[in-house]
Amino acid sequence: MRRIAFLIIIVGMFISLVPVELEGVPVFARKHKLSCKTCHDPFPRLKPFGEEFAGNGFTIDGKVPSRYYKDTGDDKLSLLRSFPIALRMDLFVTNNKSGSDVFDLSTPYNIKLVSGGVLAKNVSYYFYFFFAERGEIAGLEDAFIMFNDVLGTGISLALGQFAISDPLLKGELKLTFERYKIYRARPGLSRLDLSYDRGLMLTYTIPKKGPDLTLEILNGTGIHEADDLRNFDDDSFKNFLGRISQDLGKHFRIGAVAFHGKESIYGITNIVDMLGADFTVSYYPLEINFQYLERRDDNPYLFSVSPGDVKTKGVILETIYTFGGVDSPWYCAGMYNWVDSDDEMQDYSSIALHAGYIYRRNIRMIAEVDYVFNSTQGEYLRLITGIIAAF
Repeated sequence: MRRIAFLIIIVGMFISLVPVELEGVPVFARKHKLSCKTCHDPFPRLKPFGEEFAGNGFTIDGKVPSRYYKDTGDDKLSLLRSFPIALRMDLFVTNNKSGSDVFDLSTPYNIKLVSGGVLAKNVSYYFYFFFAERGEIAGLEDAFIMFNDVLGTGISLALGQFAISDPLLKGELKLTFERYKIYRARPGLSRLDLSYDRGLMLTYTIPKKGPDLTLEILNGTGIHEADDLRNFDDDSFKNFLGRISQDLGKHFRIGAVAFHGKESIYGITNIVDMLGADFTVSYYPLEINFQYLERRDDNPYLFSVSPGDVKTKGVILETIYTFGGVDSPWYCAGMYNWVDSDDEMQDYSSIALHAGYIYRRNIRMIAEVDYVFNSTQGEYLRLITGIIAAF
């Protein structure tokens, strides 16, 4: 009862403190003079139209109004009339029951500057910079240029840095405070996971309702700084991820993913292979996402002679329900995480229950209960309430 009272009191405090005059809209809504609900429900979760908009290089039907560019008299120059930027702020209050109560004002938890737009026909860009992420300056995460319909082939190419798991479940679009844990599992001393890396991503949809195909070619070293020779990749290997997904009717989608990578640390090589399957059931207002992933490392502890494979497997089950349709201010979400590994430090199991209220299209208020029943920190309960605002 005390925990429930805590959530009610904190949510009430935030409702009373939110400034009514904050009505700014983010980059693309501002540019096209559309409501955030055109692409999001609720933000940052994308609707089908929002996914199509992103896939078209942040254009509607592939068209960009001429007023978007400044007339310089040079047909070869596409100069943006104004530089599009937006901010996102995440502010939380948490109560973490992990042996002792920790009442924490995590404000701000994140502050992110976002920019994206169309540079020329079939050429667009997107990036965001973390002014603050959990109290530190994190720098750039997503930062890429995208080329649509390369040479008329229908293939899209994104070049830059991005989350490897983006073709699966996008962490930037999740509604819960809790993360997708299997994507960040790294057994032993391995540095490879499915979080951020530098590389290129090729996407193609086979015509006449064929499957979507994705291929990623990656450095495999994350997004750390360059070395003294100005190289980002510190070994001779490249990693590869391939995915295929297919719609089955209007409400069901299935997919499969494969990953193959190598890493060299202190002259010792670890080979990583992953296989996974996923499905999505979308029957508005309910959406269910499921991901199963298996990983095998042949030498993650960097022994001179490998003692055998280290296996890791995981499940993500996510549900989202919107009460009363697209114009309803209320929604709820749930997430189940399960990771089981031969490296016990990677083991993790949790359940997250999340409720949200859309105060404005770009101001979301949340309350969440996370029960972690297997982790390196032991078993604990975490209570979160807060505000996510984009403007």
